[in-house]
Amino acid sequence: MTKSLKIDFVSDVVCPWCAVGLGSLQQALDKLGDLVDTEIRFHPFELNPQMPKGGQNLFEHLAQKYGQSKEQTLANQQRLRARAAEAGFTMVRDEDSRMVNSFDAHRLLHWAGLEGRQMALKRALFEAYFGRGENPDQHEVLIAAAQEAGLDPDKAAEILNSGRYAEEVRADEREWLEKGINSVPAVVIADRYLISGGQPAATFEQAIRKIVAEG
Repeated sequence: MTKSLKIDFVSDVVCPWCAVGLGSLQQALDKLGDLVDTEIRFHPFELNPQMPKGGQNLFEHLAQKYGQSKEQTLANQQRLRARAAEAGFTMVRDEDSRMVNSFDAHRLLHWAGLEGRQMALKRALFEAYFGRGENPDQHEVLIAAAQEAGLDPDKAAEILNSGRYAEEVRADEREWLEKGINSVPAVVIADRYLISGGQPAATFEQAIRKIVAEG
């Protein structure tokens, strides 16, 4: 018998491990087949809520925030590219990549959830930022991603220009922070089980099989 399963996925569109985690989760669900019928809900988390428009060079940002040297960052990026490829994502970050503010992207994702296109937009945003090096703090990038996800680009532009859904996103962010989520990705299954970080597909598959077996 197929088991219905709710999955809350707390993440940021500029978080590379969030892309890895989502790809791995989807691979696990493909392997599980008809064992589960899942509803995935995406929730906002901002890695850098104070980041100004235009962002900051990625290497400078990582050096300031984590004390990473350029050599460490390059090694980490190579490891990320390999893990992303395993999870089905292309990651082309380079020395010109930027860390940017993601709040507008989260506003569009909230709207996409109301339209039933949240997964499609989430993947489109990951592909834009990590796969093509586009910056999701630019409205034209967000509108193109919305259109790619099957959403109305004119409506997307209207939402971005109006500031709509800002309060809803802030409330959702606060709710998950109050629940103790302070790093991403954080995947909460059936309101009870937390899987943190960009885990491989096998980790998600084993966890979900255990949850189903427990009933």
